[in-house]
Amino acid sequence: MVNIEIPDVGFILIDTANLQGPGMAREQLGVLNALDAAKTQWYHFTAIVIAGMGFFTDAYDLFCISLVTKLLGRIYYHVEGAPKPGTLPPNVAAAVNGVALVGTLVGQLFFGWLGDKLGRKKVYGITLLLMVVSSIASGLSFGSSPKGVMSTLCFFRFWLGFGIGGDYPLSATIMSEYANKKTRGAFIAAVFAMQGFGILGGGIVGLIVSASFDHAFKAPAYSENATASTVPQADYVWRMILMFGALPAALTYYWRMKMPETARFTALVAKNAKQAAADMSKVLNVDLEAEEEKVIKMSGSQANSFGLFSKQFLKRHGLHLLGTTTTWFLLDIAFYSQNLFQKDIFSAIGWIPPAASMNAIHEVYKIAKAQTLIALCSTVPGYWFTVALIDVIGRFAIQLLGFFFMTVFMFALAIPYHHWTLKPNRIGFVVMYALTFFFANFGPNATTFVVPAEIFPARLRSTCHGISAAAGKAGAIVGAFGFLYAAQSTNPAKTDAGYPTGIGIRYSLIMLGVINFIGMLFTLLVPEPKGKSLEELTGENADENDEREVQIDPSRTVPI
Repeated sequence: MVNIEIPDVGFILIDTANLQGPGMAREQLGVLNALDAAKTQWYHFTAIVIAGMGFFTDAYDLFCISLVTKLLGRIYYHVEGAPKPGTLPPNVAAAVNGVALVGTLVGQLFFGWLGDKLGRKKVYGITLLLMVVSSIASGLSFGSSPKGVMSTLCFFRFWLGFGIGGDYPLSATIMSEYANKKTRGAFIAAVFAMQGFGILGGGIVGLIVSASFDHAFKAPAYSENATASTVPQADYVWRMILMFGALPAALTYYWRMKMPETARFTALVAKNAKQAAADMSKVLNVDLEAEEEKVIKMSGSQANSFGLFSKQFLKRHGLHLLGTTTTWFLLDIAFYSQNLFQKDIFSAIGWIPPAASMNAIHEVYKIAKAQTLIALCSTVPGYWFTVALIDVIGRFAIQLLGFFFMTVFMFALAIPYHHWTLKPNRIGFVVMYALTFFFANFGPNATTFVVPAEIFPARLRSTCHGISAAAGKAGAIVGAFGFLYAAQSTNPAKTDAGYPTGIGIRYSLIMLGVINFIGMLFTLLVPEPKGKSLEELTGENADENDEREVQIDPSRTVPI
């Protein structure tokens, strides 16, 4: 109740609880308020680990293929008498590297939509099971001919990607809906940061497996004895590396199934206030009231009923969705082309010796060592810098700075590229290359994952995150397939077998620098969610945006 003085009338007592005007907010649901205001508790860390292990597996499975593609070429595409070891033909290399990304894109769209229809928890276990089964099946790819092995490998890696795709929108949405508003950015970023450990884990597993086999089965270099350089046991190396990805996913399946559905889905989408209060009372260890009337009132609001393809969504969130999809698309062109083909860059600058000077298993060891060093020195620290600072300086600043420095370092690598290829400067090249990874992860690679989980309504949150993530994977496919051809030397004598001449690594890096700059511009479309509740950001606790006049009841005026 408030008293308002109006000249020549007197004081008017107005009931503010029933006062509704344009865009005025309703009181937040108690269960959601409790989640927003909750102190950091054990269940937050449990949720980070349960969701994060999915991302560990995601990153491991998507990036470990870059460790073994050269080995697959040696085993299945060896040409007798050739001066260089066998390599995967262009179409096979593109399929092996890209098919999981295609599966991920489809999975993000499908499971993102399904997560909003059936609930986050119901779909969460399906994605994990798909990842476990497909990881094991990838390592068991069968057939005696190269075509048979590669076809079955691609088939299983598509379904692996499909499961991984579902983990993106579901993990982000679950974490954002469980988190408090003060540290929500850090919690979602921490889930995504497990990707860094996944990449690092892939490198470490590659090192252990290849070192063990290299020690147990001695083989000469390719230049000394081409046939003997690839021992029969090398076929186990790539299979073991791929199959290990099933282990962390399998370990977290039980805990995923024990997690209750998020209160925001239960209350705002399923409209079950009683269940939401019961679930969160257990999680938060407090007694929460089931506000069924308030849920019914909120669900009847126009603000909580418009669909994805409505004019109202376009008006409220159209530019936001454009911002999240374009920035993720542009980032992943650069990020995936760097990650999947870093072994080619290291070979070009001489960090990895010429293939002919090593045996097949030792080459895997060298590639794994380079990937592990980059992950340890730049990828992992970049992710955790984001976790530490995202709720301090905000998502917008981190994304803008990240794109800016990625642009700077790409150009710094590309313009004096010949300088970096000279032997005294090769370590400098690796340091600069590592810095681009650092600012990708302390930058848009993390924030493009966090923001779509915060700025869209609960009933469309998983779908919109899936659309944004799928745009990112479309960029990854462009980066992976495009860079494969673009990075080939302009000199026909120096290209990989079966590839046409490209624009070379220097001009490829310039292109990636331009792409990062465009990403910086599209960042301007993305809002800053720091410190606000999800319902404040989406307007779900606001009334319809219709114009209403305040009705004054003369019987409740108080004369002077």
